[in-house]
Amino acid sequence: MTQQRLSLSSMIAAAAAVVTLGLPGMASAAYEHPANNEKGVIVHPEHFKSEKTRAQVKAEAEAAMRQGLLSYGESNYPIRTPDAAGPGKTREQVINELRSESPEERDARLRLYSPG
Repeated sequence: MTQQRLSLSSMIAAAAAVVTLGLPGMASAAYEHPANNEKGVIVHPEHFKSEKTRAQVKAEAEAAMRQGLLSYGESNYPIRTPDAAGPGKTREQVINELRSESPEERDARLRLYSPG
């Protein structure tokens, strides 16, 4: 009797795992097709059909962010403001800044970007 209960519960758990793990694959099955390569799939983005425009999706995301419906990590995506970045620097300006930096500034920069 115990053997049957254990096997029935394990079969239910296995079925639930298959359904849970299979749902993401079914969602993208329209434009991802099996392939004999390292990745295992080949993506055809032209097969993806969307009912919404990019502006509609962005508006929905901003509304969800304002309402607090996004989980941690989803709501901290930076919103681009074109005027906040400024005009930027040319390659020559950056090279001249690197050449004219002091030894202390250079050490601080190298410590900041060093792996370790």
